Amino acid sequence: MSTEVRPDTFAMVEGPGFLRILRRELLLAYRQRGDLANPLLFFLMVLALVPLGVGPAPDMLAALAPGMIWIVALLANLLAQDGLFRGDFADGSLEQLALSPQPLYFGVLAKVLVHWLVTGLPLTLFAPVLGLMLSLPESGYLPLLLSMLLGTASLSLLGAIGAGLTVSLHRPGLLLPLIVMPLYAPVLIFGTGAVQAAIEGFAYGGQLAVLGAMLAAALALAPLAVAGALRISLSD
Repeated sequence: MSTEVRPDTFAMVEGPGFLRILRRELLLAYRQRGDLANPLLFFLMVLALVPLGVGPAPDMLAALAPGMIWIVALLANLLAQDGLFRGDFADGSLEQLALSPQPLYFGVLAKVLVHWLVTGLPLTLFAPVLGLMLSLPESGYLPLLLSMLLGTASLSLLGAIGAGLTVSLHRPGLLLPLIVMPLYAPVLIFGTGAVQAAIEGFAYGGQLAVLGAMLAAALALAPLAVAGALRISLSD
């Protein structure tokens, strides 16, 4: 692992930790905005190809829309997870963060929050537009937006666990998807279920409540798990 650090590494561990790290990560995200656009482009392109692959029939597209949007959003989120800690690990910033006086929990939380802001939030905002393209019934738009808002935040938190465990591997390959896919499955099930229930005329508040509970649990526990995974990776 390289010991060279970026100029702002030591500034990262001074002062009010969480806000300073958050500002630093937002600045780095802005500098790398070209790379960060890849998950959104993947999301848009794959869903744009769905009508070409299954046909333009509105009824068929409407039936597939909830599941397709959620599955592609999940994959797009996963596409951005591998680089969550890798750059900081390579230049030594991650080791400095782990050695700082403030708990690693808050550093992880700041990084995951920025990951969601630049990945999960854009996917959420574009989902209704793609729902329109896939002939999603009108009753499905609000639950789609709400479920994506809750679900993508959970995906970022859960995916960070796999990113932390594989950060020290030069070629993680399929290891990261194998770790996080079982964690993603409940989010996918209840996210799709909320939209499908609304389309069929049923109440979808129960599915959203479960997604909210998942997010609360992930917010409390995932950064702790990620911090432990990062310490294991740094000790290798």
